[in-house]
Amino acid sequence: MLTEWFRNIEFAYAWVLGLLLLVPVMVVEYIRRNRKMQASMLVTTTHFMQDTQSMRTALRPLPFILRCMGIICLIIALARPQKKFTEEQITGEGIDIILCFDISGSMTEKDFQPNRLEAAKEVALQFVRGRPGDRIGIVIFSNLSFTLCPITTDHNTVLSQIQNIASGYLQDEGTAIGSGLATSVDRLRNSQSKTKIIILLTDGVDFGGTIPPDVAMQMAQLYKIKVYSIGIGTEREIEEVIDSPLGPVTQKKKLEFNEALLQTLARQTGGQYFHATDKDALQKIYASINQLEKSKVQVTAYDRFTDKYFLPLMIGIVLIVLEMILRYTVFRKFP
Repeated sequence: MLTEWFRNIEFAYAWVLGLLLLVPVMVVEYIRRNRKMQASMLVTTTHFMQDTQSMRTALRPLPFILRCMGIICLIIALARPQKKFTEEQITGEGIDIILCFDISGSMTEKDFQPNRLEAAKEVALQFVRGRPGDRIGIVIFSNLSFTLCPITTDHNTVLSQIQNIASGYLQDEGTAIGSGLATSVDRLRNSQSKTKIIILLTDGVDFGGTIPPDVAMQMAQLYKIKVYSIGIGTEREIEEVIDSPLGPVTQKKKLEFNEALLQTLARQTGGQYFHATDKDALQKIYASINQLEKSKVQVTAYDRFTDKYFLPLMIGIVLIVLEMILRYTVFRKFP
């Protein structure tokens, strides 16, 4: 926790931290004085002194330790720790993008590591970080479709929502590509941006839903929205372990994949179709889309600081006061 605090903190008067060098000097001086004050006495036997060590004696350095910790906290407070926030003012024309994720059960197939959906999320996060000037939203679908995040320039929210995507989020099973695409079009139809695109990521096996893919495609054409479709997966057999009355059984399963539908959606809307067979291929696909759809954007950064000296100041004062109380009560020296 303390490490995380310092990682996000800058000091307005960093030179004040040089005063921390006084603490080792204080420690050395304390040790020197303590040794000097210890009396020495030559005796013939010491067996009767074995139990003279008391709790008070053992804790005698405590006030000094509290004093050192208090001074450290006060020096940190004097250095004026601040938390930095960077605000960006974006000018120019960006692109409005909807990331449309298939979260049906078939997206949990493990021909990608750890599975199709997790690999897609990981690469999508990299894509969003590389589009600072664009408005981006998220739609998810299985048998139903849902707007997880409307288009926004708040990319921290977009990144957070991508990380939260999980198969089964909508409960109803199915792969309603038409419904997912139609919801994505609806998110973009009122956009004033000259360029509007949907990145549709699915395994392309359409079943369920109330809107056919061809109707959703016509909607995209009407509002001049390009669809970049990414077919994720392969048509091959994999081995999977299932539970049976006799125990775990390994059986072969053929993975389904339908390219024709995704090719048609992309071609008819002016976009492109890509086929991802593994995570590396998926990264290259997003990089290709990044090059195809460029936006001219100028980003101006503004730094805003919030003072965070109050906490170390209060801790320092409490430690110093506690040290004084202990020094003049429990550890008080009598002449």
